[in-house]
This record gives sequence, C-alpha cells and structure tokens, in this order.
Amino acid sequence: MRTATERLTRWRLHVEGAVQGVGFRPFVYRLAHELGLNGEVRNDPAGVTIEVEGDPERLACFRKRLEQQPPPAARIRRITCTELPPCGYRTFTIAASHSEGERQVFLLPDLATCPDCLRELFDPNDRRYRYPFINCTNCGPRFTIIERLPYDRPNTTMRHFRMCARCRAEYEDPQNRRFHAQPNACPDCGPHLALWDRKGNVLAERDEALRRAAEAICEGRIVAVKGLGGFHLIVDARNEAAVRALRLRKGREAKPFALMYPSLAAVRAHACVSEAEAALLTSPAAPIVLLRRTEAGRAALAPSVAPGNPYLGIMLPYTPLHHLLLAELGFPVVATSGNRSEEPICIDEREALVRLRDLADLFLVHDRPIARYCDDSVVRFIDGQPVFLRRARGYAPLPVELADDWPAHPEQVLAVGGHLKNTVALASGRTVWISQHIGDLETAEARAAFVRVIDDFTHLYERTPDAVACDAHPDYASTHHAHRLGRPVAPVQHHLAHVWACMAEHGLRPPVLGFGWDGTGYGPDGAVWGGECFLVTTERAVRIAHLRPFRLPGGEAAVREPRRTALGLLHAWKGEAALMHLPPGAFTETEVRLLLQMVTRGLNAPWTTSIGRLFDAVAALLGLCLRNRFEGEAAMLLEFAAEEAEASGPPYPLALQEQDGRLVLDWAPLLEALEADRLQGRSPAVIARRFHEGLAAAIVAVARRIGCPTVVLSGGCFQNRLLTETSLRLLRAAGFHPYIHRQVSPGDGGLALGQVAALRWGLTMPDPVNHPFRSHVPGRTR
Repeated sequence: MRTATERLTRWRLHVEGAVQGVGFRPFVYRLAHELGLNGEVRNDPAGVTIEVEGDPERLACFRKRLEQQPPPAARIRRITCTELPPCGYRTFTIAASHSEGERQVFLLPDLATCPDCLRELFDPNDRRYRYPFINCTNCGPRFTIIERLPYDRPNTTMRHFRMCARCRAEYEDPQNRRFHAQPNACPDCGPHLALWDRKGNVLAERDEALRRAAEAICEGRIVAVKGLGGFHLIVDARNEAAVRALRLRKGREAKPFALMYPSLAAVRAHACVSEAEAALLTSPAAPIVLLRRTEAGRAALAPSVAPGNPYLGIMLPYTPLHHLLLAELGFPVVATSGNRSEEPICIDEREALVRLRDLADLFLVHDRPIARYCDDSVVRFIDGQPVFLRRARGYAPLPVELADDWPAHPEQVLAVGGHLKNTVALASGRTVWISQHIGDLETAEARAAFVRVIDDFTHLYERTPDAVACDAHPDYASTHHAHRLGRPVAPVQHHLAHVWACMAEHGLRPPVLGFGWDGTGYGPDGAVWGGECFLVTTERAVRIAHLRPFRLPGGEAAVREPRRTALGLLHAWKGEAALMHLPPGAFTETEVRLLLQMVTRGLNAPWTTSIGRLFDAVAALLGLCLRNRFEGEAAMLLEFAAEEAEASGPPYPLALQEQDGRLVLDWAPLLEALEADRLQGRSPAVIARRFHEGLAAAIVAVARRIGCPTVVLSGGCFQNRLLTETSLRLLRAAGFHPYIHRQVSPGDGGLALGQVAALRWGLTMPDPVNHPFRSHVPGRTR
C-alpha cells in the first residue's frame, strides 16, 4: 500500500510572458487553494515560477485553468512543466521574488483605469474618493514606474512611498484585488497633486489643485498636466483663442492636435464611432483613435484644433487624474504632448518649469516620479482592424515574437531604427522587445533621449548585444550611434527593413513580394528611394520593381515644398514645356529659373523613386498643398480629397516597363490622364480618387507579373486608409495573399523590428545585380 506522500505529484511550472504586474500570483494563489493544492509561486526575472503539489487530476485541472483563465491583462507566451519528486508542501504561499537569472519577463504597458477603480474613484463613501492615483492589479502604471526587474515595489518609483497600515493590509491579502499591486496607495500614504505657477510657487494642493486647474482651463488658460508618461499641454478645445495661443507658443502651425473627451457618449456626439473603435477607445490600452468628425463636431470645436482635417484624434481619460479633470470640465480638451517642437516629452516637474515655462500658464504636478517618458499611442482602423500610426502607451514595450522556423542567430541584437519617428528594438532569441515611440532625432535633446532609451532597455533586460542593426543612411544620428557602440554593425536598407518588419509580424517565410512605399529613404545608388518592390527569397532580396525616377529640386527643400516636387516631376515628363501645368502663382519667375537650373544640371536635385513624393507632386498640381506645414500634409490632403469622390472612372494607368531586369512603374501615362481630367474641369476629388486607384492597380500589376502569391505592404504610404484598403481588395480579388502591419507601425516606427529580422536572415541590402532573377519578370502572370 502506498503512503500519502507517494500518491502526490509535484510540478514546477515556469510561465513566460506578460505575467508580472497583472495579478498573476494572486490568481495562482486562489486557484491552488480552490483546488486543494499546495506549493508556492514567485516572480523571477524571466516570468513566474510555480511549484504545485497534489493529486495528478487536480494538477491537470490547475494547468488547464492557468492557460485558459488567466487574469485579463496577462499574456502567456509559454508554460514549461517539469515533474519533480514530492516534498510535502503543507500549504500554498506567495514566496519572495528571485532577482537572479536572465531577464526574459515581458514588461507590461501602463493600463487605463479599470471599472472597479473608476467606481471607487467617484464613490463618496470610498476611502479613495477623488484620489488621482487609485489603481489595482488590473490597472495603473507599469512601464513608466519600473526601474529594474523583477516587478516589485522596491524596484519601482513607488518605493518612495511607504504604505499605510490599511494599504499594506490590502497588499498582503490574497483575496483583495490590490494584493501585490505595486503602485498601491491612498490619500494617507501616496502621491499628491499640487498646482504651481510658472515660478514653481504652490498655489493649491490635493483636490483643490485639481479644481483650480479646471477653473483655469475654463478661463482659456494653458495648463501643463503631469500625467502617466509625461506632461500634456491642455486647453479648452472649444476655445479658438486658447487653441491658437497654444499653436503660437508651441510653434505648431497646423498639425492636428489630439483631443481628450470626458466620455464615450461625448465622443459619439462629435465623431462617427464604430463598435470596434469604441471598444479600442475604452480598452486598457486606451489609445488615440482617428475618427471621422461629424458636422456637430465641426461646429462645436475650435477650427484650429485640426484645420482642414475631416478626422479627429480622440482619446478617453486613462488615468484617475484625467478622469477627475475631465469630469470637472465636462467638455473636450486639447491634450497635446508637453514638449517643444522636436524635443522629448517632459517627465519631471522641475524640468517642466524650464522647458515649458513659455508654453504653459500653470502646472498641475504630482510627486510620483516617472521613470521614463511614454507618449500616447495613435491608431486608425484600416481593413477593419487597428493600424499603429504611433506605438507607445498601452502597448510598449510588449514584444513581437519571431516565428519558430526563422533563423535565431545572432542571439542578441540591438536595432536602432531610423531618423524619424524613431523606435529601438532589443532582440534575445525569438523575442523582440520594442521601445516606446521616441520621435524624430532632429535635436540634441531628442538624440539624448534616444541614447537614454537604449541604455534603459539594455539595463532593464541586462543584455549586451552581439550585433547592432541600423539604417543604411550613413548620416543618420541613429547610424552614428550604432557605430559608437563597439559592436559589429549591420546596415539595413530602409525600405527592405519596412518589408522585413511586416514579414516578422506575421511570421512569413520567403518567398515574399514586398512593397516598401514611403516618402524618403536612402538608396544604395545615391537616389532617394520610396517606391520600391522587393522579391525576398531565402538567399537574396532583389529590388524587382520601382517607380520611374524624377528629380527633387532642392533636395530636403522639396520635401517641405510639394510645389518643387511638382516642378521636378513635370520637367522629367516633358521638359520646360510641361511647366505650364503648374498651378498659377506657384512660383515667381526667378524661382522657376533657379529650380530649372537645378534639375537640368543635377545640382542639389537628387533623383527619387518615392511614391510619397509623387503624392506631394499631385497634391501640388491640384492646388491642394504647395508647402507642407507639417510632415505628410500634402499626402493627407490628397487622401481626404479622394475620400469625397465616389464613382470616378477608371484608375489612372502606370505603365510597366522592363529595364535591366527590373520593372519600372512609369508615371507618364498617369500624368497624361490626370492633366486631361484637369483640362476638362474634373474635380480635385475625382482626380485624387483615380490617382489612388491607379497606384493600387499598379501594385496588382506588379504582383501578377512576378507571380509570388504572398504580398506585404509596408512603409508610410500604407498609413493611407484608402490606398491600403483598395490595394488589399484588388490583391485578394486577384488571388494573392496580402499582409499589412498590425503590431508595429507601417511607418518608420516599425523599422527597428525590420532591422532585426533582416539581420536574422542575413539579407540586409537589396541585391544590386538583378540578372539572376530576370526569369521572374518577363511574361510572368497569374
């Protein structure tokens, strides 16, 4: 007869993924007690370790429920089970965390206030009534307060606040939802608000500070509010004078401002909101969502909020502080990043007094330190699902997992991204951690922030990269930093990195036909690329097709002035005679003479194959935008115009020509048709629509010619909803299997992931010799 100990089975389960800071250990504790199992659970640098002992059938039930019923915010990546000899545990406990070992745990993003905390926040009978820092294991700060792993209170910025007896009792009670909630606090022991003037003088504290800040906003003043991942600059979105003042002080002429609304009902009053969009707005990530505004929204908001834009970037309150402030106000506010143009967001109140003094009238601050800045995420729905325009709060630093059948070497890779909309990535094995949005590296402050994020990531995960991947552009600040790190450096061509990023998201193995369409990227031939198509196989990546080149008079100046791009395109079309097609008043005679010298002599007028620049040129030819007031304005206005047209006629044609083993998309027939429509008085909306449909048809034409069934669409041009959805529809109808981005941005924010993927496959640059693949081009159809 067997003894009681011999009937027991002991398992050691190691759980990897986003399992710290989500109430995972309390969940395990309660589950074990419910099933009558003994053992212990603890955090470690790679996840959560569980030792559980009991009847084998109950153990099987335990594991099944562990996998199928985890806490809402948890993301289980893998569970490893090892059977061990029984040791006679007498109860189940939560043990002290282990800090030794390889850092593999998924850091959880900051999570929006959960319904339970929100209910308590507005309950006069609750001890946390109107407390701006209420949280539990299901919500609150994570990424912006952690300083090192594992995720325990002493390793966060909350270590500065000693819990009172009541909070400590909650923290130690396994039946309480604040059990081991690391930011747990209350009005007696936690952080507090204060309202400062520009000199740092305290005008009010605690709830009075919030009420007076709300009064100031109602009066039309600009208030800098320290939130979760940094400061917002907040003004009344209905007050045109206040919004104009913010634009003037921030030096932001026309780029749309983000809005925060007090409730979903208030959003619905001003914008069209689908059920999927509403679900995302109210999700734990709570990003900014681009929504089409209604006439009521147009009438109610200040014109300067989003001039000329049919869309509004809207978010809901996602911290208790924002909930209280918006409830006090009862109307939408502009909530834009607390920074000067091209600088990182302020996260420290003393620093804000210096950097934001000329921007804000008052400062609503608190004394909980922010470990790292994290901007608001921005998404728009394309093809029925969200696509990132900016990936940050609510999502970063959750990783992307590379496919199991992908190459795994080198094991440790740092990817430093590009120059604009920068993010960085750190890869270990098949896990790629992706940083929050860093931004454009145009200023010394932005470049310093970029270096801090890299140091922060390598410190958190205790990784020393074996190799560094960067953009192939030799003059990017990110490229320079990569070479200063003293590790082998792998330059990755910009548009090929876009394609690899989309492949990495979906775990696609070659062969893949990838379109990398954007505004600007370094080409190995010295041209400005941006209308590229690659055939990626397991052995090489071939630039199989591209847009017909034309010159950009003034180089970077042409990026800022679409009128210059239009001139370069027209000159490449029919020489000086074509300049008659320029919009009246686009240039002075002196300007035209100077620019003609540039394009005819090739002086400061690089060749470009960029689809983004083609968008600019067409927008200028239609008189929609002669000068960009912010990046991408011309392309946005062209998209908005196209959305207004319905039946528009056949797509404008782009001819496919073979040159040196490559396909060239010739825009000349497109220009011929476009100018014919203009002469006939067709509306800019119809012309813009036919232009979009022509580009989508060209994608299908290239895909048919190459004959590769798997197609990916990447690059900033595919943030354009109309272009992307039209391309997907036509590709599917033609029998192809198209993919777009879902986990990172199609724009430059996704480059770091693509750089990692390219390095893993050893295909970082397009093959300069295309003749081995000539058989893939002529006469190949589906």
